[in-house]
Amino acid sequence: MRTLFVKDIKDRDHVSEVFLVKEKITAMAKNGKPYLTIRLMDRSGEVDAKVWDNADQVAARFERNDFLAITAKASVYLGKLQLVVSELRRLPEEQVELADFLPETESDIRQMESELHSLVATLENDWLRRLLESFLADPAFLARYRMAPAAKGMHHVYLGGLLEHSLAVARLVDAMVPLYNGLDRDLLVAGALLHDVGKVREMAYSRSFDYTDEGKLLGHITIGVEMVHERIMGIPGFPPELAMLLKHMLLSHHGQYEYGSPKRPKTVEATVLSYLDDLDSKINGIRTHIRREGEPQGNWTSYHRLYDRYYYLDGRNGAEGGDAPEPAAVPEPEAAAAPEPPREQAQRRSFHNNPFEKLKGSAS
Repeated sequence: MRTLFVKDIKDRDHVSEVFLVKEKITAMAKNGKPYLTIRLMDRSGEVDAKVWDNADQVAARFERNDFLAITAKASVYLGKLQLVVSELRRLPEEQVELADFLPETESDIRQMESELHSLVATLENDWLRRLLESFLADPAFLARYRMAPAAKGMHHVYLGGLLEHSLAVARLVDAMVPLYNGLDRDLLVAGALLHDVGKVREMAYSRSFDYTDEGKLLGHITIGVEMVHERIMGIPGFPPELAMLLKHMLLSHHGQYEYGSPKRPKTVEATVLSYLDDLDSKINGIRTHIRREGEPQGNWTSYHRLYDRYYYLDGRNGAEGGDAPEPAAVPEPEAAAAPEPPREQAQRRSFHNNPFEKLKGSAS
C-alpha cells in the first residue's frame, strides 16, 4: 500500500516509494560529468529527481513510462523541491496500483455525463441535437470523451479533464447568452462541447499524458473537424451553412494564428467561444499553479513562465495577477534545472488496478 505521495514530500524527507517516469533526460554538467534528470509523477503531482553518479548506466535500466522504486532524499533548491536519488529499480506493472499514478478530475464523472446528456437534450436546433446525439450514442467515443485529459500540461491535465472543460465552457455560454441579444445559443453549446473533441484521438493517457502519432502529425483541431464532418455526412439533409459555421468555430477557437489557430474567429459565436475557452483554460491553469505551491511561503506564488507573472495569494488562496519581476537565475552547482513543485490534490477513492473502471461506466 502506498504511504507517500508527491504532494506530501517535504524538504529533508527520506523517500522510499514507487513513481511513474514521465520524462528522463541525460545532460552534461559544467564539469563535464553526465547527470540524469527524471521527471517522476503520481496522481497527486510531479517532482524532478537527480542522479549524479553513473548517470549513463542508471539511465539504461529503465525507459519513460516505467515504474521505479526510488530511494532518495528530498531537498529544496531555489524554492523548488527535488529528489536526490541514491537507489532505483524498475518494477513491473503487475506490482503497482495504476490508480496511484493517474490524476483524475475531482468532479463526479457520472454526474458530468448526466449533465452532458441533459445539455444536449436542451438544444432546440434539431440538426445540432442530432449531431451531438450521434456522438453520444457511440459507446467507444463516449468512453474516450469521458476519460481524456484536456491537455498535456497547460490546463485540465487529468483524466476527465476534457469533459470537465467542455461542460465548463458550455456553462459559460449559458451565462453569456442572456446578456447579448441575438446570440445563437444552440450553435454556441454545440461548439463548446465539440471544440476540443479531437483530443480523444490526439491525447494518449494510459500512462503519463502525451500525444499520439496522429495528434503530433495532425493536431486536435484538424482531427476534430474531420470527426464532425464524418458525423454530419451521416445525417442526410444537414444544412451546409450550419455545418460551415460549426466547423469554423472549431477551426478558430484558439483565436490567433500564433496560438495554433488555422483561422481567426469571423463570426460573433466563434469569437465568443474563443474567449470562453481561453477564460476557462486560464482559470484552471492558474488554480493548478496555486495548488502546486503547497504551503505558501509568502503572499505570492512562484513565477508562472507561461503567463509571465506571479500570482498574489489572498486569504482565500485565490489568485490576482502580479507583475513582480522575474528573479535573476542562479546557476545550480551541477547545472540542473529547478523542478516544478508538486500539485496539491485531494485524495480520492482508488480505482484499484484498473484506473479507467469508473470512467468507463455506462454510456447511457
